[in-house]
Amino acid sequence: MNHTVKVALLGLGEVGEKFAEHFLEKIQAEHVNVQIVAVAHRNLESPVAMGFRHSEVPVFEDAMEVVSLGAKVDIIFDLTGDPDLRKKLRIALQDSHNHHTVIAPEVVAHLLWNFFGEGDLPHSGRTGY
Repeated sequence: MNHTVKVALLGLGEVGEKFAEHFLEKIQAEHVNVQIVAVAHRNLESPVAMGFRHSEVPVFEDAMEVVSLGAKVDIIFDLTGDPDLRKKLRIALQDSHNHHTVIAPEVVAHLLWNFFGEGDLPHSGRTGY
């Protein structure tokens, strides 16, 4: 039995929205064991946020709320481009003794995007730690 990798996507702006749509499309088309278990976006009324909510994926306005899901999330894709948020996420995971969940910055999304073969993914310029 294969392990399902559970991911959360933070930031559904220019980079995040395009990544989320194509990532979900690949998951469904290839029938891979990856599940999007949460998303966070400041605009809960954006079409992509509403689409996830319609699919019964929890949508958070505050990205920090994803930490409360604990080990139910394997990978947090931080697509916000906000290094301060990324630092707060790491601290919150440590404070909650979550040694399971990892944070993947935008550079990892760009790595996966290269495998998708979908053209260019917008670049925020703030991809590392």
